[in-house]
Amino acid sequence: MTGDGVNDAPALKKADCGIAVSGATDAARAAAAMVLLTPGLSVIIDAIKESRRIFQRMNSYAIYRIAETLRVLFFMTLAILVFNFYPLTAVMIVMLALLNDGAILSIAYDNVHYKDQPEAWNMRMVLGISTVLGVIGVVSAFGLFYLGERVFHLDRAHIQTLMYLKLSVAGHLTIFLTRTRGPFWSIRPARVLWMAVLGTQAVATLIAVYGLFMTPLGWGWALFVWGYALAWFLVNDRVKLLAYRIFDPLKARAPPEKMSDLGPQIATRAYALYEQRGRGDGHSGQDWLEAEREIRKESMSK
Repeated sequence: MTGDGVNDAPALKKADCGIAVSGATDAARAAAAMVLLTPGLSVIIDAIKESRRIFQRMNSYAIYRIAETLRVLFFMTLAILVFNFYPLTAVMIVMLALLNDGAILSIAYDNVHYKDQPEAWNMRMVLGISTVLGVIGVVSAFGLFYLGERVFHLDRAHIQTLMYLKLSVAGHLTIFLTRTRGPFWSIRPARVLWMAVLGTQAVATLIAVYGLFMTPLGWGWALFVWGYALAWFLVNDRVKLLAYRIFDPLKARAPPEKMSDLGPQIATRAYALYEQRGRGDGHSGQDWLEAEREIRKESMSK
């Protein structure tokens, strides 16, 4: 709902999104959810596009943060309980957290593709994808731990440095997995994201190689960890695509030519659901998602 006068205030207050246009009265501004400061309505389209970009970045951050937390906590806990070994020192955990947070801040400026349909949180998908990536990360971490202790017979101090570098490198590579629904190369990352990840990982590698607050690892083992992490990164990207097919099957499997022309049908069905429920407030997102599932399922069956 858009408006500018006192008589528009009740409708602006009642609407899902009330918009007071440029030059609106104080009453209309107070009742609206959004106030336009420039003439015209085209800025509404820009606001919707930007809000959906922000949603995509928030979704990527949520998946990354949950996956990384599961990866580190599960690996630390299982290593302590099963092997009676602390794979990371307290200083390593602090440096790991600082470098991770420094890189993940740049996701606010990442390149994303906004959707033409309204966005809504799908917690089943978010938790499912992040859990899959987190569990795979724990498996890869124990794989490197096994190689270091049983195959290469490294002492525990060198294994700690080895695991620190692995968790740091693999954690930052996970950012490139969670930012897209498709393969990691499907959307080019922003330059600031590249620079942040490369910068923090250069610091983490130098810390491990020359042994700042830890046993020096050397360049040979550092390159081995990078190769190991990159190999698992490619595996995780394939696993991620499979996980999306499981946790969000309709959107993952719908052919692109069918998905592009269903907007009017979905909108019509969503409005029908809105009327069936007595024009209740606060259910527009659920109505749209339910209508989208129904229409896409019908189109796939044809």
